[in-house]
Amino acid sequence: MATVRLRRKAARMALSPTVSKPSLPSPNKPRRERPGPFASMNQTQARIRDTPRTRSQAALKRSGEEGKTEKKESPLYKALKMQTTLTPVPYGRRSAIKARLADITSFDHFPLLPAVRQSIFAQALAGLTDVTPTPIQRLAIPELLLDESKKKKKVKKANEDEEEYDFDQYLLAAETGSGKTLAYLLPIVDAVKRAEVIDMQEEKALEEQKAREREERMKNKAFDLEPEEPPMTNAARPRAIILVPTSELVSQVGSQLKELAHTVKYRSGEISSTFTPRRIKNTLFHPAGIDILVSTPHLLGSVARTNPNILSRVTHLVLDEADSLMDRSFIPTTSEIIAKVAPSLKKLILCSATIPRSLDNQLRKRFPDMQRLTTPNLHAIPRRVQLGVVDIEKEPYRGNRNLACADVIWSIGKAGDRHEHTETWGPLNAYMEPKVKKIIVFVNEREEADEVARFLQSKGIDAVSLSRDTDSRKQQETLSQFTEVKLPPTAEEIMINKKKNRAAGSIPFEFPERQEPIRRLPDTKVLVTTDIASRGIDTLAVKTVVLYHVPHTTIDFIHRLGRLGRMGKRGRGVVLVGKKDRKDVVREVREGMFRGQALI
Repeated sequence: MATVRLRRKAARMALSPTVSKPSLPSPNKPRRERPGPFASMNQTQARIRDTPRTRSQAALKRSGEEGKTEKKESPLYKALKMQTTLTPVPYGRRSAIKARLADITSFDHFPLLPAVRQSIFAQALAGLTDVTPTPIQRLAIPELLLDESKKKKKVKKANEDEEEYDFDQYLLAAETGSGKTLAYLLPIVDAVKRAEVIDMQEEKALEEQKAREREERMKNKAFDLEPEEPPMTNAARPRAIILVPTSELVSQVGSQLKELAHTVKYRSGEISSTFTPRRIKNTLFHPAGIDILVSTPHLLGSVARTNPNILSRVTHLVLDEADSLMDRSFIPTTSEIIAKVAPSLKKLILCSATIPRSLDNQLRKRFPDMQRLTTPNLHAIPRRVQLGVVDIEKEPYRGNRNLACADVIWSIGKAGDRHEHTETWGPLNAYMEPKVKKIIVFVNEREEADEVARFLQSKGIDAVSLSRDTDSRKQQETLSQFTEVKLPPTAEEIMINKKKNRAAGSIPFEFPERQEPIRRLPDTKVLVTTDIASRGIDTLAVKTVVLYHVPHTTIDFIHRLGRLGRMGKRGRGVVLVGKKDRKDVVREVREGMFRGQALI
């Protein structure tokens, strides 16, 4: 009895070995430990983590080890960074601009010279029945035509060593294919012609004054002969300069200037690194002078260092594709040119299809008083452009991106487009040559352009590559195949084609021997290129764009898909998505395109 009493007393005083556990484990189903306010009491062993916890940014900053650790970007951060590269434009401002532009429906509402207005219908938009200005033209042309004699605001720099700017500043921002080039060309040509009339009047008055002074000197000194001063020449002294980032855009803008010059008489020229030194010298130093010059910044900067007078008479300076000309590679040369033309400059015009945050910060710092002319559909891809997604991980591709690209091109090339001929020339298609489908494939790396083009050629597709490594002459020949639009045939050409078809029907047809075992895709041309062909190139003949890689940023999405849907045409885009690509970002872009929203 005494032994039992002692044992019971000892049992009440001792702790159970399972006192630290919330409950006994069930033999059938193990219960999950739930942390509570008393979970850390009565522990039998210390809970030490195998891996140390990640330190917060504040703790790293306090300890001075913030810069020592390498920052790894997660895929979610990459997607977020991709969506925040563009500067947002409030939708309230977009609606206000749309209501403001509703009253302008014709080019006759603009105070242009009659010859300039006639050049729009005769040269710039020849062949179009319904000629109406686009939103950016309705917004920009009236502002750029304002008289320069209005009161200007001087922009004071933070640094006292820099000069003050005393000229009007404009930013034209509109979606791709909306006619931004014509929006700034028409006011510039109008200003050049008006300045030409004023200069002629001043020269006439100056000549009369010199003649009177010469007569007075001859009366006073009949036998003294003074050497006559050589007449002032305007060679290599343009009135307006248009800067573009690539030589391809130089030829495109230069050809548009030459078309307008058929009706409005002025002298224009273009220079790029692809021209010979003799051609550049003849263009600049022509005895008749030059009014409008198109060039790249680096070439113009090198010419201005040896001939400073080339920038002494510039009243209008245009930076086309300003998001490229204001980045790290161009900003030193561009700033130098702006500083040199500042004494005579009246209008600085920046033109871009996108406003990245980097460009927005540059403009707010350097030109805080710049007037921004943005369209309601800025940063939006037209709804007439459809975007399809192909998953290369599924059958039958199994991750082979080249095979998926070739299969997409074959499907598009073999499919018939019932709207292709009816929207252009109607019943005349029976006597015309078969229309060639033109497709552009965009890659992220220029080394892959040649590889993808060779693979497509091995699959029977007529493909060529274009990158910075391509010869300049070959670049122009290749781009001309994808930028030129074939005009509708004349009545004589229809009769000639009809006679050829009748003659061909009377000759017995013989099947040619097959010489190549590879099956060829007929009536289809493919251009594999990088972003060299995604900015400013007028690819009106292209109706399909294949994104071989998912673009890095939304800006690249806008520029690459912007090769489609130009001048109201329809287009089709296809993006190839793999295992490592962000499908959620592609889905957001596709939904934004379907809703007609801006990609911000």
